[in-house]
Amino acid sequence: MTSDPIPQMRLYTNWLRERRGLDFASYEELWRWSVQDLEAFWSSIWDYHAICSPTSYERVLAAEQMPGAVWFKGARVNFCAQILRHVEAAEAAAQPAVIAENERGDVVELGWRELRRQVAALALTLSERGVRPGDRVAAYLPNIPETVVAFLACASVGAVWSVCATDMGVPAILDRFRQIEPKVLIAIDAVRYAGKAFDRGGVVSELLAGLPSIKTCIVVETTEGNRRPEFDMTFAQAIARPCDETDVFAPEFFAFDHPLWIVYSSGTTGLPKPIVHGHGGTLITFLAAAKHTDLGASYDRNTFGERFHWYSSTGWIMWNCQVAGLLSGTTICLFDGSPSGPKDCLDWGTLWRFAARHRVTLFGAGAAFYTNCMKAGIKLGEFGELTAIRALGCTGSPLPPEVQLWGSEAFAELGKPDIWWCNVSGGTDIAGAFVTANRELPPSPGRMQCRHLGAAVEAWDDSGRPLVNAVGELVCVKPLPSMPLYFWNDADMSQLIGSYFEVFPGVWRHGDWIHIDEHGVSTISGRSDATINRQGLRMGTSEIYSAVERLPEISDSMVIDLPTGIGESELLMFVVLKQGACLDARLRNRIAETIKSSLSPRFVPDEIIVVPAVPRTLSGKKQEVPIKRLLQGSAMTKIIDRDAMLNPDSLDWFIAFQARRINTEQAAS
Repeated sequence: MTSDPIPQMRLYTNWLRERRGLDFASYEELWRWSVQDLEAFWSSIWDYHAICSPTSYERVLAAEQMPGAVWFKGARVNFCAQILRHVEAAEAAAQPAVIAENERGDVVELGWRELRRQVAALALTLSERGVRPGDRVAAYLPNIPETVVAFLACASVGAVWSVCATDMGVPAILDRFRQIEPKVLIAIDAVRYAGKAFDRGGVVSELLAGLPSIKTCIVVETTEGNRRPEFDMTFAQAIARPCDETDVFAPEFFAFDHPLWIVYSSGTTGLPKPIVHGHGGTLITFLAAAKHTDLGASYDRNTFGERFHWYSSTGWIMWNCQVAGLLSGTTICLFDGSPSGPKDCLDWGTLWRFAARHRVTLFGAGAAFYTNCMKAGIKLGEFGELTAIRALGCTGSPLPPEVQLWGSEAFAELGKPDIWWCNVSGGTDIAGAFVTANRELPPSPGRMQCRHLGAAVEAWDDSGRPLVNAVGELVCVKPLPSMPLYFWNDADMSQLIGSYFEVFPGVWRHGDWIHIDEHGVSTISGRSDATINRQGLRMGTSEIYSAVERLPEISDSMVIDLPTGIGESELLMFVVLKQGACLDARLRNRIAETIKSSLSPRFVPDEIIVVPAVPRTLSGKKQEVPIKRLLQGSAMTKIIDRDAMLNPDSLDWFIAFQARRINTEQAAS
């Protein structure tokens, strides 16, 4: 790598000037062109990256509508094929494809040819087991190389991938996988987190019992698994083919909108929504995003010295984004385990030492990680040589400006005074970002430097009027290639429309509050709906209710996720107890354990409070959003109509509760 690589964004704008005769005086001009002429912009990304397709496309955007946009009709692509184009060049540059490390310090390194061999071997195994294009393959796996191989093998044969993280409870996993009826399950028998081993053989057995559609089970065996589940073969057996058999394998090309994966976004009612994204839409959007993340910042447009790490579990869309780093020929660096070491001995230097050992160049994590590092008072100079890092990525929740300034000062002490922060915000729903970063723009601590190329993002008021320098609903007024194709089992698209297009017909409403200034610099100030967002991982309130309200002592409940302003949030649970029940320490522990086992430890509430009643609409829906806004300081008269409520008197308790909170805060200050 050069000491001062040319930014990806500049390489792209140079190409636009030389090949298309387009010249832009500022990034804002470039962005406006990208959203005003969608076909010209997206065709430029296609050509710039020489996307593989054995057929030409008829038109970039055959139907400009939301939902239902039709992109690159006639083209045939494959996400995996685009990645494997880099094999020979990366091998010649002696750069690995994947570097992975776990909590015990075990390191696995996959070269590009070995990655291709394992993908080919597993793809052939899946085909022999009857997996055909469109079949679903479910995975219950942590952030390890086998998960990357499994995903790419599925993509290569046109199977539809769907993964759940290993900290999720069986009911939550079944709520997801039952909807998509997978043919194959790829799972692990044990995991290690925060210094402890957790057997997962029993979980795998429960999943197999609850998923009758499964025909084949492939298990990644570990040395820590105690209970062996029933399975057809081990992962090692599934990839045990010699290298020369890759000669008979090549990824198959599919229509641009062939489904690639199913991810889940939880709303406030019903089951988690299974979102389907396509091969082409995710592929081209991730390639456009590389201009913003600056991956591949030298060696022409593909840097085979770049090392990309973004701390994530497989249950977060950032895992998908991490794997997409391979599209740029980048080495991806995976860490499987706790970012802070054992719970009884917190160590916020864990990831920094990992980054130093493997010479990470782009280091990413959730805002809460950086906040905890600052709070712990760590000194980065104690964790090894970190000067290879040229960029710090952040997403998941708003990053406080003081935390970003802390990080910048910490790197300045290491001799890196110009460390660049790549703050992004988007979501699982679009498998990408709406607002993001640009290495060539001025720093904006705690904010996103710009709107994403091709993303026609605006802030709207309740009447649908665009706002500048004011907080409004984040909307996208034109389609993006990575928007969902559909929800699984939502033939009339009623769920999809209800999730994103009901408030403003024909316009994507994301559910975030956003402030955009006259230069396009953006600030996200939290969710405008009631979805829980804990360190970047979302969970619908209905899933928490389903778990907690099974307890005999609980008759009703409501959870509110409140941003704290320090990169984290406060999760409040309000419970209505059945007659004779008492919220003692024992019941509090049972509530916590129920959420841990059914969903994830991340969604255990910070505080549990007894209330006389949960406010509900006339149709019986819980009034989560109005209560959240009340607790954020809005006047009750402006956010709710008592006449539209089933139990309007229930509001009085929450009004008094908020008054007590304000008085307590004022007294403390």
